[in-house]
Amino acid sequence: MWKLEQTSGPVPADIDQFLKVVNSQTAYFGPTPLYVGRAPGRLDLMGGIADYSGSLVLELPLALATFVAVQAIPESVFEIFSPGVEANGDEPLVRWPLSALEVVANGEAVSLEIAKTPGQSWVSYAAGVWLLLHRTYRLLLDRGVRLLVHSQLSAGKGVSSSAALEVATLQALAGLYGLEISGKEAALLCQKAENTIVGAPCGLMDQMTVACGQAEHLLALRCQPAELEGNIKLPAELAVWGLDSGIRHAVSGSDYTSVRVGAFMGYRLVAELAGLTAHPLSGQLVGIEDPFWQGYLANLSPSLWESAYESKIPERLTGQDFLTRWGGTTDPVTQVDPNQTYGVRQAAAHPIYENHRVQLFRALLDSPSQAEALQEARFRLLGELMYQSHQSYSRCGLGSSGTDRLVELVRQAGPTAGLYGAKITGGGSGGTVAVLGRREATEAIQDVTVRYAAETGYFPQVMTGSSPGAMIFDKLRLVYRS
Repeated sequence: MWKLEQTSGPVPADIDQFLKVVNSQTAYFGPTPLYVGRAPGRLDLMGGIADYSGSLVLELPLALATFVAVQAIPESVFEIFSPGVEANGDEPLVRWPLSALEVVANGEAVSLEIAKTPGQSWVSYAAGVWLLLHRTYRLLLDRGVRLLVHSQLSAGKGVSSSAALEVATLQALAGLYGLEISGKEAALLCQKAENTIVGAPCGLMDQMTVACGQAEHLLALRCQPAELEGNIKLPAELAVWGLDSGIRHAVSGSDYTSVRVGAFMGYRLVAELAGLTAHPLSGQLVGIEDPFWQGYLANLSPSLWESAYESKIPERLTGQDFLTRWGGTTDPVTQVDPNQTYGVRQAAAHPIYENHRVQLFRALLDSPSQAEALQEARFRLLGELMYQSHQSYSRCGLGSSGTDRLVELVRQAGPTAGLYGAKITGGGSGGTVAVLGRREATEAIQDVTVRYAAETGYFPQVMTGSSPGAMIFDKLRLVYRS
């Protein structure tokens, strides 16, 4: 039977659940020790897709998490097993020879072949981290690994199942190889693996939250590129719920990518209007000397955007016209498709206004009032900022019928039922809605889910609770005792 070896640091509260999973698969591992990583999902309360434009974001680590156990093996293979993923049409057991992965370990921005293989693309998040870890720390690819994944986070719900898998994998591998990696370093490495090996143009907020988050607190992260600004505890009267719309989303999807490209196109046009100097680097990548906003759209104020730039930025622009005149963008992880038409003005406006909204949200949280009337007004303002953020997502083309309806049902219930605000989370185009309300408003949340189920036939999963990020835990090791 596998047991947790004594550790001097904290132990995950849900480790016993994972031990049951490991001990139900006794034939999978040999008797040598296992190293374990655990990373929670996250609920994006404010900030979302503005992260890649430098916005402040506020993220809550969830109680739901992903566990990964890893064991070194003599065979030259990367083997991974995740019971239950076949429910999503994926293969639960995947084996890839190291020889098929070595070229990626020595290259840059190479798409991992496994990411394109039907039923096996989920493996690329773990394999990408393993490969990049070898390259970063100059580890020899001289032995294989066997991984077991147990996740409470279903893919496509917008709660960072991919980032949790990446960070938990990295934490387990760091234990196996005896590496000391800080939370920030882990997050940056996992984001790089997702951008350059998996091929998904995600921002950094997901990896930073699941690595560095604090239970029952909002992680405040200014994405320029990764400035941790502390943890904010919600008022005792408030709680946050995640409601799954049942509509799958993907950060690698065309909607998210096109909005990101549109935002960087918008920044390129704003920079020219401001008289900033741009110079070509390589391919479509350009550099801009920017003493005003340090390269981040989020640093523009809404008033400056409206007075000096908004009317001069086209609503839509073809990739070909943009490339012909401006050559490229400052984004190293996306490409402008000459055959696609991009929404530029709204994609550029979103991070400008969103950063302003998130800063107001944080200021309201930091300004408690003892007067009941003022406290209620503050909670309603927090909710209004969430509704505004949701509408901005929709204007970018990242809404969905399910998430829009959940938000509307929350709005209809309103403050009299203890519900103040709701918004789509993460990359949008489906997934989960974050709801802010009074802690005792569980009945109102239940009413929203019942109404949604009656209309759509899908009963939303309700996600509650919080847990710490991966890096709070010491290296966790399991040993076999017969």
